[in-house]
Amino acid sequence: MYRNYIKRIFDFVCSLMALVLLSPIMVLVFFCLICFQGGNPFFFQPRPGLNEKVFRIIKFRSMSNKKDENGKLLHDDLRLTNIGKFIRRTSLDELPQLINVVKGEMSFVGPRPLRVRYLPFYTNEEKVRHLVRPGITGLAQVSGRNAITWDERLQKDIEYVQNLNFLLDFKILVYTVFKIFKTSETNFAKESDSLDEHRKFMI
Repeated sequence: MYRNYIKRIFDFVCSLMALVLLSPIMVLVFFCLICFQGGNPFFFQPRPGLNEKVFRIIKFRSMSNKKDENGKLLHDDLRLTNIGKFIRRTSLDELPQLINVVKGEMSFVGPRPLRVRYLPFYTNEEKVRHLVRPGITGLAQVSGRNAITWDERLQKDIEYVQNLNFLLDFKILVYTVFKIFKTSETNFAKESDSLDEHRKFMI
């Protein structure tokens, strides 16, 4: 009952309310990114969602579009701006994903939607992560975020899908709020630390 109906109703109502309540902060971040970073303040990227249906995730852009002399984008570390570091550290870059939740493409809690290019690298067991909507936060994120290995993260996703219930979602949301205010953890993974790099020697 909760998994099939109540969770979606909760997501829709709460994300709509959150968009209204947090709109002043989102507008402030929007104009700060335009002023101090330039370019489009939003970042769109295709990600696989429920049943591997691809959607476009929405985030605030934390990197500039600086390119080298050959017109190729510089490495992520060189494009990450000061304001970008701040919005990542405070998770403000995640706020536009509330729009994805309203649209039914994401949930507040679920396996984080990874890159489309990772789809061929999942084992059959790990593919169950796509039997539920991906989340803004998830069990893997409150269990160590990027301090745990890829295999451990994906195992946490499996554990979440197999044990999905209201109490588990509530605990994850509480832990997420707590972790946002912790500064000891890195809030993002380097592009080199990717699932395809981890798995390409295993298949």
